[in-house]
Amino acid sequence: MGWKLPTRSKEAPQGDGTGGKEAPVHPVPVHPVDEVLPPGRLLAGALQHVATMYAGVAAPPLIIGGALGLTAAEMTTLLGASLLVAGLATLLQTIGFMGVGSRLPFVNGVTFAVVSPILAVVASKGDATLPVVFGSTIIAGVFCFVLAPVFCRLVRFFPPVVSGTVITLIGVSLLPVAANWAQGGDSHAPGYGSGENLALAGITLASILVLHQLLTGFLQRIAILLGLLVGTLAAIPFGKVDGDALADLPLFEVPQPFAFGAPEFDAAVIVSMLVVMIVCMTESTADIIALGEVVEKPADDRTIAGGLRADGFATAFAGVFNGFACTAFAQNIGLVALTRIRSRFVVAACGGFLVLMGLMPVVGGLVALVPQPVLGGAGVVLFGSVAVAGIRTLAKADLADGPNALIVAVSLAFGVFPIAYPEFYAAFPDKVAMIAESGISAGCIVAVVLNLAFHHVGRSARSAADAQPEAPASAVEPGPSVGSPAAV
Repeated sequence: MGWKLPTRSKEAPQGDGTGGKEAPVHPVPVHPVDEVLPPGRLLAGALQHVATMYAGVAAPPLIIGGALGLTAAEMTTLLGASLLVAGLATLLQTIGFMGVGSRLPFVNGVTFAVVSPILAVVASKGDATLPVVFGSTIIAGVFCFVLAPVFCRLVRFFPPVVSGTVITLIGVSLLPVAANWAQGGDSHAPGYGSGENLALAGITLASILVLHQLLTGFLQRIAILLGLLVGTLAAIPFGKVDGDALADLPLFEVPQPFAFGAPEFDAAVIVSMLVVMIVCMTESTADIIALGEVVEKPADDRTIAGGLRADGFATAFAGVFNGFACTAFAQNIGLVALTRIRSRFVVAACGGFLVLMGLMPVVGGLVALVPQPVLGGAGVVLFGSVAVAGIRTLAKADLADGPNALIVAVSLAFGVFPIAYPEFYAAFPDKVAMIAESGISAGCIVAVVLNLAFHHVGRSARSAADAQPEAPASAVEPGPSVGSPAAV
């Protein structure tokens, strides 16, 4: 095994039948994923996850609400629902219940993939958008839940050459998000890309690097959280921290089901949302495999099916309580990789905080005080760590083998095209473009198809045994975590 940790002991029987002597006690190792940390460390790690993902879970409802011209109260309803659903989904993923949940330190929240199709619905339906969107979201959630046992079997088509490529693309595709945050997060806002914003991002990044180098033990593992605190304090003199906004937030508010009207069902919107859900399932599958590698607990079919069921259940629940489709948050995988805090109970506590934030908008507002440029500085480290995890996985594939090298080269190209040139797929049909415009999905599909062509079909498949392992990436013996000295 690649991990060492404290052990717990099985209870020994009272006697062995040979004179009343107790049987020897055999220690049973506790995997880091199942380790329960002391309360202080657990809460600090949970807050670090909340700070890392808050901007991502808040942005889609704010963008959609802004496009619809919602009032401040209606925007609070959308945001509260998104936080509540993200918290419940994260609790499902980490704790698990009756086959629902991956039981990994897996954070779930609103996916950005819903923004474009919902804005298209806004353009055609105006004020009637949300009931139609929530109806299609319920259908998409049920679809994901039912299809999970079938979809998870695709894991055998994710050997290291495929999963490593996809994990690398997850990190690379997130780096522009960090760049956008570093500039201010809103390209239409005054001061976007200003020297002040970039300086705050640089201060945060430098603080994280210095703290990670100087600190030891647990303090080193929460260097991200400490760096966010340093960056936020540095932002106060620049007027980037608006504490007055807290006064306008209600103390307690329970999201009401169907607050924007009874759900409506439109065939075209349902099809669009099903496509989004398939994209989310593809990305979640890749993320679960990536997280399994990072925490050294490889994901099997059962783990992936449970994770997808949690996505589906949370998405259907979101449709009832005014939320949107849920998927994995890759930035938190980067946080796990960097800090090496692999306990799923830390992330479960993060889910608890998110539920609290959904019910108490004032609490959510405290986390929202962290300025976007500060998050951007932290995002450079977080998202880059995900890419490193992918490179480490690719190292397990035989890239000296011609087909494997071609799979990586072509898949990375198709994954990077929409990142480097967003209009690349503009001439494609809308449904195809919706999938291809996600660099993660485009690269994943290309990698799976090329792997099938080179290693599972015809003559190449018969000679692939030596060049390409048939076991999924989740079955490969894990190496050191990304944040460990051995990986650096």
